[in-house]
Parts: sequence; C-alpha cells; structure tokens
Amino acid sequence: MVRRIEVTGAGGMRLAAWEFTDPPKGDGGPEGSERRPGVLLLHGLMGRASHWADTARWLGARYRAIALDQRGHGRSEKPADGPFGRAAYVEDAIAVIEQLGLAPVTVIGHAMGALTAWQLAARRPDLVGALVICDMRASALGAASQHEWAEWFATWPLPFATLADVRRWFGEEDPSLERPRPARGAFFAEVMAERADGWRPVFSRRQMLTARETWVTDAHWEELAEVRCPALVVRGQDGELGRAEAQEMVRVLPGGSYAEIPDAGHLLPWEHPDAWQRAVEPFLRAAIP
Repeated sequence: MVRRIEVTGAGGMRLAAWEFTDPPKGDGGPEGSERRPGVLLLHGLMGRASHWADTARWLGARYRAIALDQRGHGRSEKPADGPFGRAAYVEDAIAVIEQLGLAPVTVIGHAMGALTAWQLAARRPDLVGALVICDMRASALGAASQHEWAEWFATWPLPFATLADVRRWFGEEDPSLERPRPARGAFFAEVMAERADGWRPVFSRRQMLTARETWVTDAHWEELAEVRCPALVVRGQDGELGRAEAQEMVRVLPGGSYAEIPDAGHLLPWEHPDAWQRAVEPFLRAAIP
C-alpha cells in the first residue's frame, strides 16, 4: 500500500508525505498505525520520498514510517521564488511532525535531509527522540562547490530519450563518476518525468542551486552540538563524508555513535540496502522505547 498524506508546511506550502506500508495485522488499521512510534524520513537534495520506500517497508513492521517530499521536490509544491532557506525546511519538518502526531519522532535523513534533521533536533528537542545522519558533512563545503555543481548541471544531456538512457548516463557515463554505480542511475531515474520532448527532472535545477547555496557556505557544528537525543552517524567508505570528520561529528554529538558501510558511496542506503538495514536497525531498537 502507498498512502499520500497532504500536509501544510511553513507559509502554507503544500507538501506531500507518504506511507509505503500496510499497518501490521491486528494493528487496528490506520488508527492503530498512528499508535506506533513515528519515524520521519527526509531525502537529500534532488531526492524524493519514494527513494525511501524500501527502508519504510522494513521499518513498517515496528514503526509508523512517513517519508516527506520536501519543498521543491517530488509531489510537493515548487514555488518559483521559494523560500528555500534552511529555516523553511526545518519548519516544514516541524509541521509534518505536529500535524501527523509523530512526536517524539525518530528522524532519518540523507545528505541535505540529514542536515534538516539535526537542525530540527537542535531547535525542537521536544519533538525528536532519535536521529540518523546519513552521509552529511558538518563542515562548510565552500563557494567553489556551488560553482562545481552549476557546471555539473550544465553537462546533463537533457532531455533523455528513455529511462534506460537516464540510468546509463548517471550510472556509467557521467564524467564526474570515478567508476560505474548502477544504484546512482536508478536513483536519478526515480526523479525523472516524461515530457513532450523526453525525460526531464521533476525538480528545477535552478531551485536546487538556490536551496544548496543556503547551507554549503556555512558550517553546522554548533547546531550538531545542541542535539541531545541519541544520534547515529552513518557513512559510506567512498561517500562524501570522510571518516575523520564523521568521527569528529560523533564526538561532538552528546549521544553520538558511528557506523561505516564498506564499498558504499554517497547513496549508501540504495547501493547496499542490507548493510544499511544492519547498521540502522540495532540503533533504532536501542533508541526507541
């Protein structure tokens, strides 16, 4: 079962949240589902809630797992002028938690979604009971990183004629790749939609750059130190978050712990889903009463 839930975010923003699992048998239907501990899944930049479908399904045996299409992404509203600042993303997450009655919630975030997760936990500790941070740096990436992303966007050979072309280009032919990553091709195929002239992203690349520039030039160590709930930092061995920085993040987090997945890159939950589950599940069992 897939159930779409309409939520009103900050400033009246229309957001789409999703449940990807049936309530366990004997759970009393949707009402029983709402009695289970809540988990909020936040995708990264360019992602969408459906990327979390497999994770949400195995979580659904014990938890009420909700994945959010964040503003500018998926089926949520994509206002031409935003706002796409950090505060807006955090306020949207607060709105989802409060409107769906998820608190105290465990927040699992990937990349940008992980930053939103720990900023949320720092700002509203009453709403967050545990946190999983997947491959997101606390250090500033710098202005040069933003320029590199703009150049990368310009290399996309849009429109793609077929979804197979999408998978091949992002998984094999993209010049930024050091080696083939089929999971990356599948990841980007999920965020494409067919138009009159071919397949194009469901998001605006301009809006993605706007959202990104609100956090790449800043460091986020102080907010990380304000997180009081148990927090797991997960990195892929070949991801964007280096081991030394990840371990420093764990040290800064008052309740931090660490997991590393060998041979995984930035998209580690989708490259190695079994290892991802083995890393996250014991943490959740210990952190959620």
